[in-house]
Amino acid sequence: MGRVPKLTRADAVAAVRNPLAFVAARWTPRPRTVQRAALAALVMAVVIVVTGGAVRLTGSGLGCPTWPTCTEDSLTTTRAMGLHGVIEFGNRMLTYVLCAAVGWAIVAARAQKPWRRGLTRLGWAQFWVVMGNAVLGGIVVLVGLNPYTVAAHFLLSTALITVATVMWQRTREGDTAPRPLAGTAVRQLVWFLVAASALLIAVGTVVTGAGPHAGDSKEVARIPLDWETVTKLHAVLAWIVVTLTFALWFVLKAVEAPTGPLHRTRDLFLVLLGQGVIGYVQYFTHLPEVLVGLHMLGSCLVWIGVLRVLLALRERPGATADLPGPSAGATLTKAS
Repeated sequence: MGRVPKLTRADAVAAVRNPLAFVAARWTPRPRTVQRAALAALVMAVVIVVTGGAVRLTGSGLGCPTWPTCTEDSLTTTRAMGLHGVIEFGNRMLTYVLCAAVGWAIVAARAQKPWRRGLTRLGWAQFWVVMGNAVLGGIVVLVGLNPYTVAAHFLLSTALITVATVMWQRTREGDTAPRPLAGTAVRQLVWFLVAASALLIAVGTVVTGAGPHAGDSKEVARIPLDWETVTKLHAVLAWIVVTLTFALWFVLKAVEAPTGPLHRTRDLFLVLLGQGVIGYVQYFTHLPEVLVGLHMLGSCLVWIGVLRVLLALRERPGATADLPGPSAGATLTKAS
């Protein structure tokens, strides 16, 4: 084991002034380490959505009735608050784990050689979204689980997943200008798929806001819409997304697409089928909490799958990654 260099006064001053630059000057992570750091941030972004759903589905949304402390007299949950307090406070503590994962991604991106500023910016973007969502989560508690703020809380979590997915993809690419692997018509079809999926998720938050799982056993305001009508609209949008995905797969096969876009479209289609089965089963079984939680997880996976399809339609040669990326051997012919 090599000798550990002494930390001089100048080193200490430099570490305080710019800790990221200090670490970057003394550590060079492998590309796979940077990829794992970005993946860890993405996984934690999904976990925090699922655990947040568990808070609502167990009626623990007001387990800690105030924010940023748990009660007016205690920073943490107390024994008198019971299981609901533990669940709500535990979800708050997971925010720190998420921050640690995002922080690791930022440090790894900053220390990578050569320094890729775009990756570091994506890491910092995640950090600020996390901070914003933490404040919004506090507002959700302070306004008594207002359904509109709950919906905004989920949508901001989806924005975090979006940035985390892009960063994870970028760790496996180079920094050259993106080169399209598909013709204009194919790319337009994918953007229709992205728009329809975003609308599907947004309407899903309305279904939640109008539905029976209010997040607490007390009287909580709901969105004043007929729940079954909104649910049927949500189902129609889901079928549109499935149809667009199926059509995209056939188009990619017809134009002899590279394996990357084909495989990601196939994966998205399978996730959509699973999500659809869970959605219909939960509807006809009167929304059991476990299935609703799985549906929330599925929502995250669907959105990640859609983003991966979009990102698979271009490549950045000169990748720094040591994992295989999309095939660069062929470019799709321009679809008519």
